[in-house]
Amino acid sequence: MEIIKRDHCVISEKEDFELLYSFKDFPVFVGCVDQPLEKDIKADMNWWISRSTGNIQLNPLIPPEILYSQSHGSGSVGELWRRHHLEFAHLICKYSSDYVLEIGGGHGILAQNCLQIKPNLHWTIVEPNPTVPANAQIKVVKRLFDETFIIDKNVDTIVHSHVLEHIYEPNQFMSQISRNLERGKNLLFSVPNLQIMMQRKYTNCINFEHTVFLTEPFIEYILQHNGFKIKEKRYFLDDHSIFYAAIRDDAAKGIAQMPDEYSRNKQAYMDYIQYHSDLIKELNQKMSNQENNVYLFGGHIFSQYLLKFGLDQSRIQCLLDNDPHKHNKRLYGTNMIVYSPKILKDVKNPVVILRAGVFNNEIKKDILENINHEVVFWE
Repeated sequence: MEIIKRDHCVISEKEDFELLYSFKDFPVFVGCVDQPLEKDIKADMNWWISRSTGNIQLNPLIPPEILYSQSHGSGSVGELWRRHHLEFAHLICKYSSDYVLEIGGGHGILAQNCLQIKPNLHWTIVEPNPTVPANAQIKVVKRLFDETFIIDKNVDTIVHSHVLEHIYEPNQFMSQISRNLERGKNLLFSVPNLQIMMQRKYTNCINFEHTVFLTEPFIEYILQHNGFKIKEKRYFLDDHSIFYAAIRDDAAKGIAQMPDEYSRNKQAYMDYIQYHSDLIKELNQKMSNQENNVYLFGGHIFSQYLLKFGLDQSRIQCLLDNDPHKHNKRLYGTNMIVYSPKILKDVKNPVVILRAGVFNNEIKKDILENINHEVVFWE
């Protein structure tokens, strides 16, 4: 595998990185697979901070064709995601006119929600791993959105949901959108609230896919720098997502100011590392004194992080996940098999390690009310 070197801050373009922390031999894919363990690819996950901006970034990077060689179903399962897509769809329909281009969105849920609200929309999805079939209302273009992609002149609204944090060069990405979108046309997108996620020590905050710590100061600088005026900003819950509605307006370039988040972000990240180191010591100690069965929730990045921090896998029965597409498969980079939480039904006083961030309450409620009320959660 030929890795991609990122030797400059993607915000300031200065070569001023300072190493914060390195995870050795981290799995490069965050989903579940059927392939043999020896085919899994691992790489060092090195986190740096730009001295000029305080933006935290990954270097080096995994080639996108390896990282996104298959879908892992993110954003398609659960009540919180259902509510997110529906609320964001209403915001899109408030501003969209006729022709919408969605970057990403391979599962098609957002498109379907918008078309239920405004049935006359013309909707195109550009996505390398689409799981929604094309139909009369949704056109699917199977490819990455990159500098070679030509946007149809009819497009008056561009949409993306939980895509920007995956982009290796977000400033260039926004520049390309700006160049292809006429003045007065709209851009609407949703991003995870990474600042709050870091502060609350959510394990899915930054990883091989989320390679830039895109908090509000950086997002808003990138928008303004590329000629977008923010018309509306909404928060979906206090720790899930931020919705932006922006309009193409060159006057916005005059108010763009380079952020300086160095002190705040460096402290937040080092606190995040120390927290997880202490957490793993605590969990391993508790498991060593635990006679009942212990399970780990999440066939995803949550579990990969905990295991890499040193969670004692030998004391864990298996992984649990609500996504049926992950069941009976192996979490990439580990030898752990994923099962439905329904296997807890007849287990006496099972323990579930749960570090799923904003999704914790939803997961706990479902297990306690519908599967086994005796489950004890370690969070």
